[in-house]
Amino acid sequence: MESILIKTTQLLLSLSILVVLHEAGHFMFARLFKTRVEKFYLFFDPWFSLFKVKKGDTEYGIGWVPLGGYVKISGMIDESMDKEAMKQPPKPWEFRSKPAWQRLLIMVGGVLMNFLFAMVIYIGVLYAWGEQYLPTDNVKYGVVVNETGEKIGFKTGDKILTVDNQHIENFDKIIPTVVLDGAKTVQVERDGQKIDVPITGEDLALLLKSKGIWEERIPYDINIGKMAKDFPAQKAGLQVGDVLGNIDGKSFRFYDQFTNYLESKAGSQIEINITRNGQPMTKTVTVNEEGKLGFNPAFNNPNVFEFKTIKYGFLESIPAGINRGIQTTENYLKQFKLFFKKETKAYESLGGFATIGSIFAPTWDWAHFWTMTAFISIILAIMNLLPIPALDGGHVMFLMGEIITGRKPGEKFLEYAQIAGMILLLGLVLYANANDIIKMINGTF
Repeated sequence: MESILIKTTQLLLSLSILVVLHEAGHFMFARLFKTRVEKFYLFFDPWFSLFKVKKGDTEYGIGWVPLGGYVKISGMIDESMDKEAMKQPPKPWEFRSKPAWQRLLIMVGGVLMNFLFAMVIYIGVLYAWGEQYLPTDNVKYGVVVNETGEKIGFKTGDKILTVDNQHIENFDKIIPTVVLDGAKTVQVERDGQKIDVPITGEDLALLLKSKGIWEERIPYDINIGKMAKDFPAQKAGLQVGDVLGNIDGKSFRFYDQFTNYLESKAGSQIEINITRNGQPMTKTVTVNEEGKLGFNPAFNNPNVFEFKTIKYGFLESIPAGINRGIQTTENYLKQFKLFFKKETKAYESLGGFATIGSIFAPTWDWAHFWTMTAFISIILAIMNLLPIPALDGGHVMFLMGEIITGRKPGEKFLEYAQIAGMILLLGLVLYANANDIIKMINGTF
């Protein structure tokens, strides 16, 4: 429950920062071109607002529906659908009275702000914390593969070598590379031989739906860590710090072999050899029906894998942060293209607020928080550029048409387009959040 609260708090804080900055982009260009801004709101305020104050011509406030925010620009057909104001003759300070190029900059101001803010965050994160990752070559014991990974063709113990015969330095980027670049094969070392694992369109669909297909294989060299109350480990008298040895006379080389053996003995008694304060002893434990003993493992060698850390000076962090922002944008655009490939069924993985919230850490980690905020900022920028009426991209599409043809769309046309766009967006939001609910019901979230 505590982790859910922390994730929710991080999500609300992140979105609040990004919404305010996005709307500030529109606001600054509007003020630059002497266009009146009637409202500047964080969250939406149907019927009433939680807070509001008026300064000059603008009312600043906080709404009660945490689904975004908005600026209401005079003389513009937007989500407020203020038809009465649009019936009046255009005023010099209104959006509709400004040249097309000024209106275009006002509309792209929010997207520009999101992109720039993401770059600034990446620069700050790399300067403050650097970059740490696990090199693929250092995953020396291979991987532990789950059921989805086995369906694709991987096996526990495989050492991942290359993707389409190209080495991937960062182990965590192997799966994203397979998905985003549409890889055809992954090369692994299995039982001393190099093997090609083919990747099909159906496999890509499985990868998109899964949270992961493997994790690093860890040696069986563990102590008893934190124990769950009234679980078999505690009932049998095991203590935190006990060193695990043979089970039923069997020795294990890897931790996954131990957990698999426990699952095979679900509901049965086992004999565990342990060492406590240097003294060997044996405990009889009844494994529960889920094949668990109820303790967290404390690995004797937490540094079994050698991570690589890159530190950046301030001047070094600037190009590195900009490059990371560009790469993140390119990768998200590649991911977006997958929605139009029927065989990947990427639309089934579209998620709502719960999915977005799940990318945050269950504990407060500022480095992770800001990295995820930068990522969401890029997502918001790209999504807002979609040529859908009611989004910035829809307004930009009509403005570009006006600049090219010299003809301004009629206000009735823009009004109907705005309504159609809002209906489409509402449908997408409902679909994405319905996907989250279905995943929760099916236990696949």
